[in-house]
Amino acid sequence: MLKRYLPVFTVLFFIFSSSSSWGQFRIGVGAASNANTDPKELVNYGEPKKYLIGGIEVTGVKFLDPNTLISVSGLSVNSQIEIPGEAISSAIRRLMAQGIIEEVAINVTKIEGNKVFLEINLKERPRLNKITLEGIRKGEIETVDDKIKENRGKVITEALVKNIQLTIKKHYIDKGFLNTTVQVKQIDDTIRVNNATLVFNIKKNDKVKIDDIHLTGIEELPEWKVLAKLKKTKVRAPLRIFTPSKFVPKQFKEDKKALVDWLHKKGYRNAQIVEDSVVHNGNDNVEIYLSMNEGHRFYYRDITWSGNYLHASDTLAMILGIKKGDLYNPEELEKKINGIPQNDVSSFYMDDGYLYFSCTPVEVAVEGDSIDIEMRIFEGKQAMINRIILNGNTKTSDHVVYREILTKPGQKFSKTDLIETTQMLSKLGYFDPQKIEPAPKPQADGTVDIEYNVEEKSNDQIELSGGWGGPQGLVGTFGIVFNNFAIKDVLHLKKYRPLPKGDGQRFSIRIQANGGFQNYSVSFTEPWLGGKKPNSFSVSFFHSVQDYGKLQKRIEKLYGNSGYNPYYGYGLGSSALYSGYFKNTGGSITYGKRLNWPDRNFSFSSSLSYQFYDVKNSYLLANFRNGQAHDISLSANISRYSLDNPQFTRSGSSIVLNASFNPPYSLFGQNKSNSNTQWIEGHKWMFDADWYTPVVGKLVLHAKANMGFLGRYSQNVGYSPFGRFVLGGAGMGLQNNVNIGVELIGLRGYNEGIVHEKTYAEQTAEVTGQTSSNSQVSRQGGIIYNKYTAELRYPVSLNPSATIYALSFLEAGNSWGSYKDFNPFKLRRSAGIGVRVFMAAFGLLGFDYGYGFDPIPGVQGKGLKRFTFSIGQQIR
Repeated sequence: MLKRYLPVFTVLFFIFSSSSSWGQFRIGVGAASNANTDPKELVNYGEPKKYLIGGIEVTGVKFLDPNTLISVSGLSVNSQIEIPGEAISSAIRRLMAQGIIEEVAINVTKIEGNKVFLEINLKERPRLNKITLEGIRKGEIETVDDKIKENRGKVITEALVKNIQLTIKKHYIDKGFLNTTVQVKQIDDTIRVNNATLVFNIKKNDKVKIDDIHLTGIEELPEWKVLAKLKKTKVRAPLRIFTPSKFVPKQFKEDKKALVDWLHKKGYRNAQIVEDSVVHNGNDNVEIYLSMNEGHRFYYRDITWSGNYLHASDTLAMILGIKKGDLYNPEELEKKINGIPQNDVSSFYMDDGYLYFSCTPVEVAVEGDSIDIEMRIFEGKQAMINRIILNGNTKTSDHVVYREILTKPGQKFSKTDLIETTQMLSKLGYFDPQKIEPAPKPQADGTVDIEYNVEEKSNDQIELSGGWGGPQGLVGTFGIVFNNFAIKDVLHLKKYRPLPKGDGQRFSIRIQANGGFQNYSVSFTEPWLGGKKPNSFSVSFFHSVQDYGKLQKRIEKLYGNSGYNPYYGYGLGSSALYSGYFKNTGGSITYGKRLNWPDRNFSFSSSLSYQFYDVKNSYLLANFRNGQAHDISLSANISRYSLDNPQFTRSGSSIVLNASFNPPYSLFGQNKSNSNTQWIEGHKWMFDADWYTPVVGKLVLHAKANMGFLGRYSQNVGYSPFGRFVLGGAGMGLQNNVNIGVELIGLRGYNEGIVHEKTYAEQTAEVTGQTSSNSQVSRQGGIIYNKYTAELRYPVSLNPSATIYALSFLEAGNSWGSYKDFNPFKLRRSAGIGVRVFMAAFGLLGFDYGYGFDPIPGVQGKGLKRFTFSIGQQIR
């Protein structure tokens, strides 16, 4: 009988004492086939013997797959090996090469005739269970951890540890800490088997600053102007705040390329950096040495055209707009060929279907400072649009998107239509403007498929607030706007999320109430009436009540009967407003249409509205303190809208001209107005223009002008007390009410509604025939106003869920109570800074700090206001 186990003789096969990661490797022998046979005779290391592998067993593993390990080793059952021999040593090398094994031992466990049974005994490397960061502030740990946390759960290898160290060092090097050191130690987990923690001790040391930049090789251009193009590589200086001095290799590399590109744009065609070096000083800072070859400026001489059969060279040269003697600028040349929509050479061809058009400028001669360019054109064939493919609209119905797309199957391809379609899809507000990607896909038959990839974003808005305090007491507001509503699914409960959506309709409802004030409004808009043409139809209704009696009683409790009202100032004590009210009820219907002339960015709309006013003892309106009024008006609006992004606009313009007309009752002798009832007549004109252009990088200039005036049909009828212009603040906070019969115009840096040329006392005297020693500026509005604004905007975040940008502004505006007093140069000026936050759920939130330079005479506190808050709207 064979003994159950023979003594095991272990032979050291490889010893790698120089590398701890390899450990020790051995072959053991055990369980021979004959109990009386000397085990040493079974494996004769002086005379290798061939065996068939009868079986392979893997031991010592917990996480790794045994079958995979056997396959990696190269050993297999029924294959022939030589013991001792290369097959065993090769198997060990293969397993160790994976980097996940710490030790390998291959043992012979049994020999039966010519069959050998093997055991592969392994010791796995531990897995990374936890990463600990030491030596840095708590606020930095999260940032660094985000960059390396994906390594958790991986097998700890030398390569893994090295990569984590390099990632941490790169993070701090990119912040200017070039001398950062990262030490690591491994701590085995006493609870989890084969797990370990890596502790990284980080020492940032001081930031490496730039003591000096030594520039040579620049002769024609001023040195300061060249160094200014190194935007992020600056010499340290006491007053340097916005671009602090720090040396970051990546930024230095980018700045060098930007510098050479700028020189090329200036005509220095051969400009290059010959050599650059960074020298470390003894104080751990650096000095930079830049040796440049500026060369001389080049100019265009002759520009010729070849390959153009459809259009004459003179026509193409006129579109290109570059003349002999112009400064040589490759970047500008590329833009004029392929970059400026509707004004470049490629658009000239591609708008006529030549999708495959290309134009390659080739320098055919360089003589002295002159360059001859040959424009080599390939016109290709016209491409017809085959299919329109739409991806990503998970909520919005296909037909809502397709009707906005200007590229139609069967039409010739048009580059301009492609770009304008992108702008129109962005204008819908349903998709992230940054993710709208049109992709022409040429087909083998010469046609083209156009694929539009979009990403839905939430653009419904909800307003829900409540509180208690001040004269109003309980304050509550509920408002909701569905910008992608589907009225046809109102009866389908399965489509409610929370209301049916997807058809591009707009539905809004708002309720607001506080002490003495209530406001209700509801509106609905169908942008494509009938579904075939972009003709919009809107209907809206509203009702508001302002009860001064309730409000005044609370004011008396808070301030007593001192004659001071925090909403109206001195001169309007409790007796003046007691039991008064202001009621307004109305509605409107609006029909709109897109125009194709002068271009497709124009639109026209007309609106018929009716409002009923019931007023008692109110000072909100000029010349209308008591009585009732009927206001029937027909308005017309023509506008041109071409903004690239409604949330953060970089380029484009928006121009709006609106005119509204009441029936001219007096001209026909039909005006039935009396002391208690008025039928409002007159006309009103308003003009708003916005213009956006990039300045440098992401910085955008926004300039706008706003103006308006009231007119009348007869000298015997005064100007309407309704619709006047009230300036100041954000243009939204006056009386917490948008239906008080006036136009609210924002002017940051001043209190709500106080910017006016006539004082409150003067207007009160006009209304009552009395005089007043108090001089609070009126909030009843003027009949004409001007306003001008310039803003510099910079984006902080362009995330569609929270678009944020900072701004600085200059504003000037005023309103006048008569045309005799009108002076467009006598404006109230202000300046300040602000921030805008666009959130899909709440709309646009605005915070501004403004300083008014022109105090309002006779106004307590000079009428100045520092902080302004706006919600849901741009300040007009």
